[in-house]
Amino acid sequence: GLCGIIAPLIALSLIALSISQSLSWFRWTENALSDLAGIQATTTAATIFNSGLIICGLLSIIFALGLMQILRQRILGFIGTFILALVDVSLYAIGAFPETAGSIHTYVSVAFFTLFPISLFFIGASMIGEKSERTLGFATILCGIFAVIVATPIILVKVDDVGVHELLAILPSIVWSIVFGVKLYRV
Repeated sequence: GLCGIIAPLIALSLIALSISQSLSWFRWTENALSDLAGIQATTTAATIFNSGLIICGLLSIIFALGLMQILRQRILGFIGTFILALVDVSLYAIGAFPETAGSIHTYVSVAFFTLFPISLFFIGASMIGEKSERTLGFATILCGIFAVIVATPIILVKVDDVGVHELLAILPSIVWSIVFGVKLYRV
């Protein structure tokens, strides 16, 4: 549970630090977040950005495995947390294979933004069946729907403000991870 709480906070902090190192060129309306580790980025900014994703990915894998232990008795919950672990591997891979690594970066980024809402749909559906978790289940599905709405332009069409869409797409994951981290921590 603790990993679910601190992982997104570490990622956000290191992304913000990387942006502060890149203020001379980084623009939310012109750049993707991954550009913080791209050709224009300084070695320091790229290292900070990639480290944040790698650390967050590793901690989030631990969180997903812990959540899987709680939801493993429900087939939809097990499938959802398994997919969530794949999401976290994708996040790790985004940091391990930055833009400068070529096409693999695109593949792992698309996997992240595609699999995350799918994992939430399965997890949320598994919770709706339990009366005491119904509200949280619906909230989980709503987070997934929001992520789909804001991430779809990134995946399907070329948008100028990719960074804005990426930030909006990860906001539900941050809130969701912290809420479920607290829930898991209390178990």
